[in-house]
Amino acid sequence: MIYSVVGLLTSGGLAGLLIANRTQAQSSNTLPRPGTQAPAPQNSMMTRPDQHFIEMMIPHHQDAVEMANLALTRAKHAEVKKLAAAIKRDQTREIQQMWGWYKTWYGKDVPQVATGAGMMGNGQGMMGNGQGMMGNGQGMGQGMMTRNGMMHTDLVALKNASDFDKEFIRQMIPHHQMAVHMAQMVLNQKTRPQIHTLTQSIIKSQTTEINQMQQWQQAWFK
Repeated sequence: MIYSVVGLLTSGGLAGLLIANRTQAQSSNTLPRPGTQAPAPQNSMMTRPDQHFIEMMIPHHQDAVEMANLALTRAKHAEVKKLAAAIKRDQTREIQQMWGWYKTWYGKDVPQVATGAGMMGNGQGMMGNGQGMMGNGQGMGQGMMTRNGMMHTDLVALKNASDFDKEFIRQMIPHHQMAVHMAQMVLNQKTRPQIHTLTQSIIKSQTTEINQMQQWQQAWFK
C-alpha cells in the first residue's frame, strides 16, 4: 500500500533512521590513529536544517496546491472545497515566504531539482536526488519519495477517481502527515526564527486539517 510509509514515520522509526545514518557516516570515515579524535559524522539535515527544509518543503507544498486546485472544481462536498481553498491559500503563501528567505539567506534560487515538478511526482524532489532528508544518501526511508516509491502523489488517480472526495482525503491525510513529521524533525534543530515559526504553524494547522479529514472519512466513507 502506498501509504504504508506512515508507519515508518513514528517516533521510533525516525530515531532508528537517525541512528542508521550516524552509523553509516561513522563507518565510512577512515579510522583515526591512536591518540587522535575521530571526525564527527556530517549530516546535511543537522548541519544545514534551514536550507534543506526549504528545499524539501517547497515541492511538498506544491503537490498539495496541485491537489487543492483539482478539489476546487471536482469536489462534491462544500467542506472539501473549503479545505482545498485554505490549503491553496496558506501553502502558496508559505511557498512564497520560503522562496524569499532562500534567496536572501543563500544568494540563489531554490535548486530546480527540488522544485521541478513537485516533491513526489517526478522521481526527483525531496528524496530523488540521492541526498534526502537525513543526508548521506539515505532520506526518511530509502527511495520513499521517488516515482516508484511508496508515497507519491498520484494526480492521475485523483483526476480519474469515481469518488473524488474519497480519493482526495485518502491521499491528503498522509501527505499532511509527512509535512508534520518533516516540521517536527526541524523544530528541534537550531534554525532561524522564521523557520521555527513556520514549522510550528505547519504542525498546528495541518494536524487540525488531518483530524478534520479523518472525521469526514469516518462519517462519509465508512
